[in-house]
Amino acid sequence: MAKGIIFDIKRYAIHDGPGIRTTIFLKGCPLRCQWCQNPEGQETNPEIILHSSKCAKECNECVSVCPQDAVSKNGNSIEIDKAKCDLCAKCEDVCVYEALEVVGREVTVQEVLAEIEKDRIFFDESGGGITFSGGEPLMHVDFLEAILKEIGKKNIHVTLDTSGYVSFEDLGRICDKVDLFLYDLKIMDDEKHEKYTRVSNKVILENLRKLTEQGNSVAVRIPLISGINDNNQSIHMFVDFLQGLKSVKQINLLSYHRWGCEKYKRLRKEGSPITFQSPSDERIEDIKKIFTDSGFSVKKGG
Repeated sequence: MAKGIIFDIKRYAIHDGPGIRTTIFLKGCPLRCQWCQNPEGQETNPEIILHSSKCAKECNECVSVCPQDAVSKNGNSIEIDKAKCDLCAKCEDVCVYEALEVVGREVTVQEVLAEIEKDRIFFDESGGGITFSGGEPLMHVDFLEAILKEIGKKNIHVTLDTSGYVSFEDLGRICDKVDLFLYDLKIMDDEKHEKYTRVSNKVILENLRKLTEQGNSVAVRIPLISGINDNNQSIHMFVDFLQGLKSVKQINLLSYHRWGCEKYKRLRKEGSPITFQSPSDERIEDIKKIFTDSGFSVKKGG
């Protein structure tokens, strides 16, 4: 039985495809974007998060209950030795303040289908459905293919949010089971893309070209980061490439936000993300006009 690892289920989502949706976040991503908003979705394995603001400094329950001595106190701060931690979740269970959280759990197809069924009425009334996001959902391609087959029997709209950094063989396994691809494009210049995401964009661009040649419905998502990809040269590189594709008409412009920075602290990841800036509202309007004048339908957000 195919299994996947998810780190969140977001209900009543309105920015992950048409209508009201339930978004399933699968854990694991091959990219390491410096502006990542979901760092808890990068690693495929479960991780433990410490919400320091919720921690009662005088409480030592998590320290005393840990069988691996992975949780310790340093002054008033809790520290977790990830090398010792086996994610038994006993510290999470004992913390009445909900300061500790294990992020990521293994699920079966039937377990996720049961969650989806709870929201069926909202899909039917709003023209919504299910969105698979991440992380990169295609890192769990066996699970994804299995659950998409079952969803197809229920006639529920399916959207897939992908970085495109996967083999086209894997994409091919699920293409006919997806109604809409939300396809992320970060940077057109390959050297710059590798600098900021740690991977080349060649596979990403080629996969997008192949998807559109097959007639798949695709909306391109571009996260706008000030000083990185919002200058006119970068925008015209996006336009030139996208105009050469067959079925991309919708562009979603996503303004950078800093929500991921606090998550890095909670995960206790080595280093910290660079704090970028969002383009001004005026600049986003200018970018929107460039795409609109080039024949694209443009949406801010989504």
